[in-house]
Amino acid sequence: MERKGRKREIIAAYLWSAPSLLLILLIVIFPIVYTGYISFTNMNVYHWFDYELIGLDNYRDALLVFDNGFLQALVLTVVWTVVNMVLQLVIAFLLASLLNLPGLRLRNIYKTLLIFPWAMPGYVSILLWKTGMFNSQFGLLNQWLGKLGMEPVSWLSGDGLAFVCCTVVNLWLALPFMITIIDGALQSVDRSFYESALLEGANWPDRARYITIPMIRPIIAPSVIITVFTTFKQFDVIYLLTQQAGGKTGAHIHTILTYAYENAFITNNYGYSSAVSILIFLMLILFSCVTGGKRKEEG
Repeated sequence: MERKGRKREIIAAYLWSAPSLLLILLIVIFPIVYTGYISFTNMNVYHWFDYELIGLDNYRDALLVFDNGFLQALVLTVVWTVVNMVLQLVIAFLLASLLNLPGLRLRNIYKTLLIFPWAMPGYVSILLWKTGMFNSQFGLLNQWLGKLGMEPVSWLSGDGLAFVCCTVVNLWLALPFMITIIDGALQSVDRSFYESALLEGANWPDRARYITIPMIRPIIAPSVIITVFTTFKQFDVIYLLTQQAGGKTGAHIHTILTYAYENAFITNNYGYSSAVSILIFLMLILFSCVTGGKRKEEG
């Protein structure tokens, strides 16, 4: 009787979960499986209905043919992620530390102003930066340069300068989140540790190195991992600033996501783009497993 009652409970649980599981199957599982299937074909604009299975050719072209651009995009994505994460952590830690200075007046106003970029829609912020700051004719930066007697600069036309501009915009969008997390973590640190360190004559760098960072590391670690994922698969900043249809600036910088998008919707090479998408998916799964394993070891 107990086994029959247990089976009925299990069957009832699956029946209640069936609509949600079906929705997950249609929205998440099926697109991944179908993309994996397309990655083994030569589907493109010339073979839309009569495509054929070509095995691992798309993966070989992506990983072994350097001229295709995937490896360059992967290297740039890694550089993009590392640069942005280092700058985010350093700047956010410094600003959050300043916000927690004893006796700081108007603290809440400063926090509200720092959160403002995060509250704005990303699409709007990016286009405001593109047209209002980086525009080569009437952008604010070139207006300042003109008043200083300097020549205007095409901020988004060269690869190096465009990368810097994209990094600045991404920091504008991402810093409020990291500042908020680190600010909350700093407020959880027991002030008695700092008092003891001051009695021992420790300066601010020593206090930050030996007290603050070790104490807040477990608190901010999940947010850092989430931000690494978000930065690695960043699309909108680079695309809208440099590659938007009808608004290309001349810069040729590609992360793996903009590279996959270009192959899918510009050159219409769907098989190859699907292979690139599966490679991105596997990279994110691998990174998730590695970070999850490290967190379990630390725990």
